[in-house]
Amino acid sequence: MVGFSLIMVLGIAIIVVVLVIAGIALSVRSHNRNEEPTEQKERGKGMIKTVYTYLILFATLMMTIGGSVAAFMAVADLLAPQSYYMSFEEYKRSQSYDKGMETTPPAVVKTEEQLKADYQTMVNDEKNRSKERALNSLIKSFGWIVIPLPVFIYYQRRLRPE
Repeated sequence: MVGFSLIMVLGIAIIVVVLVIAGIALSVRSHNRNEEPTEQKERGKGMIKTVYTYLILFATLMMTIGGSVAAFMAVADLLAPQSYYMSFEEYKRSQSYDKGMETTPPAVVKTEEQLKADYQTMVNDEKNRSKERALNSLIKSFGWIVIPLPVFIYYQRRLRPE
C-alpha cells in the first residue's frame, strides 16, 4: 500500500502542475488583443473543460493502474503465500521455554510426534491466514479497478466527439 500512496501523491502533484500550466496558458491568451472578448471567454471555457477532462482521465487511469498492480500482487500472494515459518527446532525450543515459565498446573510433556503435529498445524494455520489476507487484499484492489474504470470510460467517450 505504500507504493499505491506514493502513486496517489505523485498523481496529485502532477494535477497541481497541470492546473498551474493551464492557468498560465489562460492568462497568456487573455492578453491576446487580436480576438474579441467573447471569443476569448469561449476559448477559455473550452480549455478549462478540456483540462478538467484530461485531469479526470489521468486520475482515474492512475487509480485503475494502481488497483491492477495491487490485484496482481494479491494474486501472487494467494498462489504463493509467504514461505518463512518458524523452523521445527525453533518451535520445539519455544514450547519447552513456555513450559518452563508455567507455575500452575504443571506442564504436560509432549512427545516428538505430538510436537511435530502441533508444528504442522501451526504452519498450515499460518498459510491459511496468509491466503485469507491475500484474498482480502485482492477484493480491495478490485475496488480500485471497478470504481474508477466506468468514470474513465465515460470521460474517454465524451472526449472523442470534441
